[in-house]
Order: sequence, then C-alpha cells, then structure tokens
Amino acid sequence: MKKLRLLTPGPTEVPPEVLAAMAAPIIHHRSAPARERFARVQEMLRRLFFTRRPVHVLTGSGTAGMEAAVVNHFSPGEEVIVIQAGKFGRRWGEIARAYGLTVQALEAEWGEVVPAEQLAQVMANHPRCRGVLATHVETSTGTLFDVRAFAEVVDRSEALLVVDAVASLGAVAFNMDDWGVDVAVSASQKALMLPPGLALVCASERAEKRWEQAQSARFYLDLRASRRAMDGGGTAFTPALSLWAGLEKALEMIHAQGLENIWRETERLAAAARAGVSALGLPPLSQSPAPSVTAARLPDAVDGRRLVELLQERLGLYLGGGQDQLAGRIVRISHMGACDRLDVLAALAALEAGLAELGRAVAPGAGVAAAVGAFATGA
Repeated sequence: MKKLRLLTPGPTEVPPEVLAAMAAPIIHHRSAPARERFARVQEMLRRLFFTRRPVHVLTGSGTAGMEAAVVNHFSPGEEVIVIQAGKFGRRWGEIARAYGLTVQALEAEWGEVVPAEQLAQVMANHPRCRGVLATHVETSTGTLFDVRAFAEVVDRSEALLVVDAVASLGAVAFNMDDWGVDVAVSASQKALMLPPGLALVCASERAEKRWEQAQSARFYLDLRASRRAMDGGGTAFTPALSLWAGLEKALEMIHAQGLENIWRETERLAAAARAGVSALGLPPLSQSPAPSVTAARLPDAVDGRRLVELLQERLGLYLGGGQDQLAGRIVRISHMGACDRLDVLAALAALEAGLAELGRAVAPGAGVAAAVGAFATGA
C-alpha cells in the first residue's frame, strides 16, 4: 500500500479531525446552529489575524479574496503600486488591470525582495497612488517579504496597504492591527489545513471607508453586503457549509496548539528543509526564505517536471514544481499546516531517490542527515 503525502504549497494535507468535521450532516445556513457556528468562527478568525475587525469568509479561492480586495477599495483609473517578484505578485497586477486600474509595477527578480526604501522612493514619485498591493509570502519562489516595513512606509500616505497573506497566515507571524495592514487576504487550503474553497478578507476601518467610494463593479464579492449580513449573524449568500464546519475544527486545533508555537515549529521545519536540500546540491532559490515553503534550485541536467511526476508515481509524494518562468527549474516543499518533522525527512529521502533515478548522484542519506542535524540544533 502506498501512502499519499501532500507536501505541495497548496492545497496542503487535511487532518482527519477536519475531514470528520466536514463529513457531519449539513445544517441550514439560516438556522440558529449555523449562526452560532459563524460567531465562533468569527471570534477565532480575529485571533488568527490579530485584529479587532470583522473577517469576511467568501466562497472561493484565494484569488477571489484578492479580487474582492481590489473591487471594494479602488475605482477604474486610480493608480496602484504592485510589488511583483513572483507569480502571485504578478496576479495582483493582472486583477488590477482587469478592473481598469493604472498599475505601477515595482519589480524584483523572482526569489529576491523589494526593500521598503525602494517602495518609499516609488511612492514619492507617484503621490496620487491609492494603494500598494503586496505579497507576504510569494508561494512561487518561497520568499518572505517584510510587509511590516511596507506598512510603515504606506502609513505616511493616503494609500492603502493590501496584503496577500494566503501562504503566511497561520504559519508565519502576522499582526494586522499592530502592523497597520489595511486589507489582508488569505485562503483555506494552506496553513489553515482545509480543502480549497474559502477566501478570507479583513479590512481596516480606514479601508472600509473606501467601500462607498469605490466605483468598481461588484456583486458577489461586495463586502458591503457581506458586512450587513455579518452584523445580523449570517452570510450574504449560501456559504460552503461543510468547509465552514472544517474551518471551525481547524481553528480550534490551531488555537489549542498556540499560534506562536506553530510559528516556531514551522521555522524549524523550514530550517531543516533548507539544510536538507542544500546537502542534496539544491540551493534555496530565495534570498529571504519563507518559513512556510522552501523553493530549491535544480541542476540544469534535471528536468523538474519529470522529478515531480516521478515522486508522485513511485512514492506517492506530491511536491510543488516551478511555475511560469521557473517551470522545470525548481522544486517546492511545503512545511505549513498539518506537516511534521517526519514529513520533511520523508520528502528529502524521496528527493534523493528521485535525483538518483534521474542520474544526479548524491551522497546517500545526505539530505536527511542535514535535516536531522538542523532539528537537533534548533530544537
């Protein structure tokens, strides 16, 4: 029997407790039990975001949350600065352009970061900028951006800081209120240990004032309708009830373990993964590696697409490959959510076997040994 191991950077493994909660009988979404669940989930989501603001739960992927962040806070013709150093930073720009915004792209090489000082300079050159769209963890490159420093820059202006926290929330330190983030977007399928299907959007009081000003067309993603329904204890439209049940259980598990404990352990998993891939001759891609996902460069002679396929076929291990311009050139290991130390060791052992089969000689056990050493020193 071959056990499937899902170590892709989304979707991630769903714990048995969450699957069981999702398999419970459906309750009516306008009933008292549903309203009670919505209230419990809302309280736990605010603790997750470190905010006093309401968190909107939309049925859709993280991209739906990103689109909601754009259409509710900006109007066609307005200027925004988009920080682009990967696939999902680029997606911010694609969404903004689709709604008629003028995009000033602040770009860096994939795997590199944009310093806050550079953002400040670009904002000074574009004083009419209405928003800065940034990514906390760029999943496509395994890169962590300093959004807290971005917030300090943006706070000096009338612009809003809008952050994609899809691959960071629940795995990496994130404090919406204290940092001064205006809009944060996340999703269910990464560190929150759920299947895809829920987008989370939280807006500051300053951002909410934009809702009536924004002229972008919207209906299903209208946060005004969502807020009115939330104030009455419900949802604007029929929600994904099974996912809500799973979300409640996942949040209970997260808060029982403690967010700071999770952040520390995710850092340890990341350090071990980076040590392991480096020992296999696969240096990390990023100059600012993220705790939630490691992206490792592959030698030119190794076909990354074939490597990922091989691990799936032979060992039942699912890793992420490269996207867009990095397709076939990197491999990505997720260590967020329901991932533990044995998962990281298994991924490294499998990588070694896959590399060997593709003709890349590595010292037997090198990756696992390096990871075990990292665990020993970082425990």
